[in-house]
Amino acid sequence: MVVVAGRSFGVIFCFGGSSLPATKTPRKFGTTTLAKRDEVQENSKSEKRSFFSLKISKSFLARTAIGVFGLGFIDAGYSGDWSRTGVITTQNEELLRLAAFLVVPLCIFLIVSLPVDSDSYTS
Repeated sequence: MVVVAGRSFGVIFCFGGSSLPATKTPRKFGTTTLAKRDEVQENSKSEKRSFFSLKISKSFLARTAIGVFGLGFIDAGYSGDWSRTGVITTQNEELLRLAAFLVVPLCIFLIVSLPVDSDSYTS
């Protein structure tokens, strides 16, 4: 509660009671709220399971990451977009072109040489 008198004001705190009107009927928060909360948690768990039910092997993820790494060298070295926007210099672009001759065959070798794991899946 704020009391304004003239040019100054003061704040009065009520620690004992509530400014809301008291009701004579007791409120039932316990069982109905808990039951609804359990249903919501069960529904959210089942939705999460169905959403993340796609199983991908770890070797497939590793192959994908290696492929993206190799394609990054090709993109940075040969597209010309990175040096045109000023992210890298033209000298770095030429260096990336030369490095792509080493990195891309290495990436292809790693992709082919990774074993196929049929039972190791990420979830």
